[in-house]
Amino acid sequence: MTHTTDAAADRFGPLPVRPGKIVAVHLSYASRAEQRGRRPDAPSYFFKPSSSVAASGATIERPDGTELLAFEGEIALVIGRAARRVALADAWSHVEWVTASDDFGLYDLRANDKGSNVRSKGGDGFTPIGPTLLDARAIDPGALRLRTWVNGTLAQDDTTAGLLFPLPQLVADLSQHFTLETGDVILTGTPAGSSVVVPGDVVEVEVDAPASGLSSGRLVTTVTQGAASFDPSLGSLPAADDEQRAEAWGSPEAAGLRAESASSARESASSARESAPSARESASEDALSAGQDALSAGERALSAELRDKLMRVPVAGLSAQLRKRGLNNVTIDGVRPMHPGTKIVGTAKTLRFVPGREDLFVSHGGGYNAQKRAFDTVGEGEILVIEARGETGSGTLGDILALRAKARGAVGIITDGGVRDFDAVAAVGIPVYSAGAHPAVLGRKHVPWDLDVTIGCGGTTVQPGDILVGDNDGVLVLPPALAEEVADAALAQEDEDAWVAEQVTAGHPVDGLFPMNAEWRARYEAWRQTP
Repeated sequence: MTHTTDAAADRFGPLPVRPGKIVAVHLSYASRAEQRGRRPDAPSYFFKPSSSVAASGATIERPDGTELLAFEGEIALVIGRAARRVALADAWSHVEWVTASDDFGLYDLRANDKGSNVRSKGGDGFTPIGPTLLDARAIDPGALRLRTWVNGTLAQDDTTAGLLFPLPQLVADLSQHFTLETGDVILTGTPAGSSVVVPGDVVEVEVDAPASGLSSGRLVTTVTQGAASFDPSLGSLPAADDEQRAEAWGSPEAAGLRAESASSARESASSARESAPSARESASEDALSAGQDALSAGERALSAELRDKLMRVPVAGLSAQLRKRGLNNVTIDGVRPMHPGTKIVGTAKTLRFVPGREDLFVSHGGGYNAQKRAFDTVGEGEILVIEARGETGSGTLGDILALRAKARGAVGIITDGGVRDFDAVAAVGIPVYSAGAHPAVLGRKHVPWDLDVTIGCGGTTVQPGDILVGDNDGVLVLPPALAEEVADAALAQEDEDAWVAEQVTAGHPVDGLFPMNAEWRARYEAWRQTP
């Protein structure tokens, strides 16, 4: 192995020279072809600019006004000796090195490129390569493994045994058409599992030869959010429809759609383009930042010690203590646990739906809408609370979004609306409190409107950072400023109630005991002082 690099290396990382050209393959893995529903008879290609190359540890920017940045883990071949019209048997000898790469693509620009991929895959940083080059002579091109992780979760796992076109064939085929020069790079296609990533996500790609133990190491790229907008006076703007969403995410289901929605994308393309993120999303950045500040404050209020106390106190006990302090309207009414017997404690992240209106769903319901942003940004230890106004005539989430919340480390989800794909959501395992099941999609009754704002859920007000506690009795909203005091008082009351229960079990009547009169109170205090 040679040419090892690190995150501080320049943009071309371990490559011996700046590539004269980067050639990428369209469909090359059987798993990807099956996912796409088409199997090519021969390889096809497109070019990527060398300015798109980045080293491991770099960032990739998702441009403002876009939503469909997708990763594609790939094996990269680096040419060491010029190849022109080489035979298949000799082709591999012209490959000097093998390493990992990520062929990022922006599906919002895919239709505009009409197959060239110039803008959709040519952006700066859209071709990370590295971090270590493997000597091609020391490995079997038919026995390589390719794996991709997103935020530590394995997303792609395939081997070159699953290729439709062996690696040497790609070299030989390309050499029929032009000279492959020293330093040129061939990106050899991606297997199934490619999907959309969002700002904050970390993508890692590794190529290894399991038989020998040789590895490229993990190629690491972090997604960031861009601020600059595209100028409509200069060229076409990004646009996303359900067809592109299904392609980018890997399937209609993964995109939060259903097959019929994706198949009708052409009919709704103009509406979907209008609903793509634009100045509206940019305008909400200040509000989003303020909401995140509130969430951080909530996290500080919920220490590990306080969380432990709240896990030991029933919601009914907390409700009684809040009532003593003049707080009666702190329960989220009308919701029941999907997983009885499961308790949740966490801080609130909020999502607001407004009543369904067709024109507003066009402008706010498509693209990277508030619902998707909420599920993509819910944090570890948080509970996503959805304002659905008690409207149960449609779903407010399904299994894909439940999976996303679980992957993000959310404690649970609370909605005063319905849940679609109820059994599938239950199987995900994340605790959910809802008003019940409903088969209809969100747009039947709701428009996703805003996140990280004060909302109403189940008849009470919930602010970002509020502490939520739920058990079989229901869900209670606990103001952070009172949480420690209320938790301690509720624990003390639990001890007292347990002692009273012992006395009743022993045969004492409840009169004067529950609640305790002065005589029983004195007995209780004496018992407490007993070593």
